[in-house]
Amino acid sequence: MELVNLKDATDTVSFAQAVKKGLGKHQGLYFPTAIPKLTDVESLLAKPFVERSIEILHTLIGDELGAGVLDEIVEQAFNFAAPVEKVTDDIYTLELFHGPTLAFKDFGGRFMAQVLARISAGQPITILTATSGDTGAAVAQAFHGISNINVVILFPKGKISPLQEKLFSTLGGNIHTVAIEADFDACQSLVKQAFDDPDVRDGLHLNSANSINISRLLAQVCYYFEALSQIPVAEREQLVVSVPSGNFGNLTAGMIAKAMGLPIKRFIAATNLNDTVPRYLKTGEWDPKATVATISNAMDVSQPNNWPRIEALIEQGYIDKACLRGESVDEQYTQIAMRQLAQAGYTSEPHAAIAFRSLSHGLEEGEKGLFLGTAHPAKFRETVENVLGQPISLPRELAAVATEDSLAVDLEPSYEALKAHMLALLQTQS
Repeated sequence: MELVNLKDATDTVSFAQAVKKGLGKHQGLYFPTAIPKLTDVESLLAKPFVERSIEILHTLIGDELGAGVLDEIVEQAFNFAAPVEKVTDDIYTLELFHGPTLAFKDFGGRFMAQVLARISAGQPITILTATSGDTGAAVAQAFHGISNINVVILFPKGKISPLQEKLFSTLGGNIHTVAIEADFDACQSLVKQAFDDPDVRDGLHLNSANSINISRLLAQVCYYFEALSQIPVAEREQLVVSVPSGNFGNLTAGMIAKAMGLPIKRFIAATNLNDTVPRYLKTGEWDPKATVATISNAMDVSQPNNWPRIEALIEQGYIDKACLRGESVDEQYTQIAMRQLAQAGYTSEPHAAIAFRSLSHGLEEGEKGLFLGTAHPAKFRETVENVLGQPISLPRELAAVATEDSLAVDLEPSYEALKAHMLALLQTQS
């Protein structure tokens, strides 16, 4: 597999190199130079999830990881289900929260950890990543206990749910957490600055586990095929997929799946009040505003990192821009959607509710809809209980950490402060 830096066409790498580096020169994203088309999608959809995912990833990545290695990675990473549930007569949901941290990012996080553990050959690596909620837990759990890999997770202090924070800030060991006194965009900016600093990038063998890392993105392609495999055959060609969107890695993966031949009719990019992309799709002007804090905090991103990859898919002719619409949902209608879902017998959290709201008001005659359920509602227990007026129980994964103390260190949003902290923390790795 060959990938090119979207900011520097002279910077081309293999899959393994892209996974190790994370970002390219000038903070550029790596993207495949070509996206292969699958020849028999119908037969592929008839296969079991793991077997199908191995075939999809072999098609994308090729044989560079060695015979049988990719198969083992997928078998170990994708060892939980992604069921489709019917919510209304015309709308389904894909539940992506049945992994160890109860969020869709378990797929990408676990796949990346398995890949990196094998290609690093025991060499020391520092994972630096920012999280608006679920990435932190997925990455922390996936890498926890891997001896040669340290993980540093930045998150916006006070802007993620307490249970989200507990899932990654209580582990200790090789997992180091930092509460930044700013928003998620500031956390992302600090990560990018670190990759531009040779002292940190080279001295600590830096890598990123955000969705900017191509391994996470490719892993997510697989569950779109899993979703279609559970939709009645007669409905597949008319399926509209609504994706709750923050950093836009999830939507990018879905569009790669479509480019490979998956018969999704079109997509809805569903955002909260941080509506940079919906406004851009309507006006053609890229005009990020200041990030607004919402109850769907994992989507509180005003400058989504993955958007250049979607632009590349459109510009290179893999995707018709007409198959993508953007919808923004405010706080009031997010809560209304949560109540509507509850009335239909389905308990959901704010992010999925936004995708449902966007879908239920955006379906045309003859279309069927699928929205992505990206996190277990208990991860947003306080919000869900307040909106629905009824208690929800904690699954064992959350109950186990609910009373644990956070080990996070508070830092101001200063790159010099972060650099000093990381060098002091991880100097033995240099």
